Amino acid sequence: MQGIVEFIPTEKKVMYINALLKVGFDTLDMGSFVSPKWVPQMADTTEVLRKIDISGSKSKLSVIVANMRGAEAAVKFDSITYLGFPFSISETFQQRNTNAGIDTAYEDVQRMMALCHSHNKQFIAYLSMAFGNPYGDEWNVEVAEHWIKKLKDAGVTYVMLSDTIGVADEPTIEYFFKNITTAFPDMDFGAHFHTTASTWKRKIEPAFLNGCRRFDGAIKGYGGCPMAKDELTGNMPTENLIQYFSEKNEPTGIDAEAFAYAMKLSSQIFPQPINIDHYNPEQD
Repeated sequence: MQGIVEFIPTEKKVMYINALLKVGFDTLDMGSFVSPKWVPQMADTTEVLRKIDISGSKSKLSVIVANMRGAEAAVKFDSITYLGFPFSISETFQQRNTNAGIDTAYEDVQRMMALCHSHNKQFIAYLSMAFGNPYGDEWNVEVAEHWIKKLKDAGVTYVMLSDTIGVADEPTIEYFFKNITTAFPDMDFGAHFHTTASTWKRKIEPAFLNGCRRFDGAIKGYGGCPMAKDELTGNMPTENLIQYFSEKNEPTGIDAEAFAYAMKLSSQIFPQPINIDHYNPEQD
C-alpha cells in the first residue's frame, strides 16, 4: 500500500487485513513503523493494529521498522511477533532506504536484537539487494556471505534474502539456498522475490528445490521498488506461489474460499497499479 499516493482510509485497511487474517497465512506483514513524512500511507499503522481482529487467526503479525524509534514503537504491541528491518548489502541503497550507512545499520541491528529479546519479539533481517544492485556498488556472493556472517555474529537467526530489483537468476538463487543454508545451519532463510509476469516460476523453483520453505508474496504482485529497471518488476504474486505449491502437492494451510474473497477485496483496495515514481522504499 505504501506506494499509493492517495491515502487509503484506515477502515478499508482494517477490512482488508481482517480478510487476510482468515486466509491461513503463517505470517502477515501488516504495516510499517516508519516516518509519516516519508511514507504517509503507513501513518495509521498503530490505529490499524488496534482495530484489526486477530481472534481466531493463526497468522502471526509482522511489521517493518527502519530505525530504533520505529522498533521501540513496535515492541509495545503484544500482537506483533516479528520486527523486520531492511538491511542492505548495497551502501547506496541502505543510505536511500534508511538514511544511514551499512555500518550504522549494523549497529541498529545489534540494538534491535536486544530490544526484541527483552520484549519477546523475533527479529527478521531483510537482506536487501542480496542478488545485485543498480548502483555499481560491489556485489558478489562473497559480499552477501560476509554480511550474513556478521548478522549471525549479532545473534540474527532469521534472514529473508531479498531480490529487491528483480535481478536474481536461477543459478544464483540455487547457489544461495544450496550453499548458504549449509554454511549457516543455525539460521533460517526465506525468499523475498520481486518479479515480472514471465519470470516468477524461475525464481520460486530453484529456491524451493533447494530447501526454501518461506516465501514472501503480495496479492496480484502489488508493490515494487523505485530502483527497478523494469517498472513491471513488482512483488511476487501470492496467487502464483499458491499455484506452484499446489502443483507440487505441498500443503500450505491456505483456505481457498477465504483467499478468493481477499483477492476480490483487493480490487477495492488497489483500484489501479502503483505508480513506481511515487514509491518510497522505507520498506523494500
